[in-house]
Amino acid sequence: MPEADDAAGHGPALAALGAMLDALRHAEATGEGARIDLMGLAPSDLTFVDQLLGEGEVSVVAGGDAQAQESVLAGLWRVRVAGADGCRLADYAEVGAFPQDLLAQAFAGAQAHVDLPESAGPNIFNAPALVSEINEHVPHAREAGRGPHIINLSLLPHTEEDLAFLENVLGPGELIVLSRGYGNCRIRASGTRDTWWVRYYNSQDTLILNSIEISPIPEVALAAPEDIADSVERLSEILDIYAPADA
Repeated sequence: MPEADDAAGHGPALAALGAMLDALRHAEATGEGARIDLMGLAPSDLTFVDQLLGEGEVSVVAGGDAQAQESVLAGLWRVRVAGADGCRLADYAEVGAFPQDLLAQAFAGAQAHVDLPESAGPNIFNAPALVSEINEHVPHAREAGRGPHIINLSLLPHTEEDLAFLENVLGPGELIVLSRGYGNCRIRASGTRDTWWVRYYNSQDTLILNSIEISPIPEVALAAPEDIADSVERLSEILDIYAPADA
């Protein structure tokens, strides 16, 4: 974190951080997220904000132009969107369980039903049955009170051809999430609505759990309400360090 003396001359940065604290408090009280635009900050102020927020446990990439990084304050995200030429199109902080615009991109244009080919090919045994299971649950993924449906591939008999078949028929999605909060967890949207690949790796980068989850988004990627409450307290304490002595 920047030293207290480093705050001199960074009034706009401190104002933006104060707006983030207000947004966190509002989210804690109501559950509603908010966005704080940072496009108007000078480069030095933006650097001050980024140094203070740091990098947390969850990183997100959406397509080739948008990315988000959870700060060390869970539920407070740094989101950046660039054009094809690398020019900044959007730069903001977002308070909430997950960056909403990026989540909306996850299944843009995704298929709602997986069609099986007439011939599955050699060494494919269980994948067609799993496709039927996925098709059964996708239409209900967003129903109120319905939890995620998880297919634990690590506990099911399958061949490498089964996995390749599933990858092919589900298709590629637009969102990739890396979470280091529960080990090394890599989450990737598929090209089928509300259907995710969720993979856990050990410290040697060996796959130890491979699953398909049908839900709006896997819970491991989300900031919980208690995380946001903790971030309110932490950011308030941090900003007290930078408050003028006569404040």
